[in-house]
Amino acid sequence: MTGILWNLISFIVALGILVAVHEFGHFWVARRCGVKVEKFSIGFGKSIWSKVGKDGTEYSISMIPLGGYV
Repeated sequence: MTGILWNLISFIVALGILVAVHEFGHFWVARRCGVKVEKFSIGFGKSIWSKVGKDGTEYSISMIPLGGYV
């Protein structure tokens, strides 16, 4: 049982990292092209953590780490 739980947690963490890197690519290109980014979120659903940066972009980590959006 411990092995299955460890694998599940590892998968979720790895997926979260992949999503973050992927979405950061979209974020970076948008900023380089002069597009104002209103929100950069890793995950879907209710926000667990959120902060507004100096540039007005809201950075957010949400409950379901199966995707993200810019």
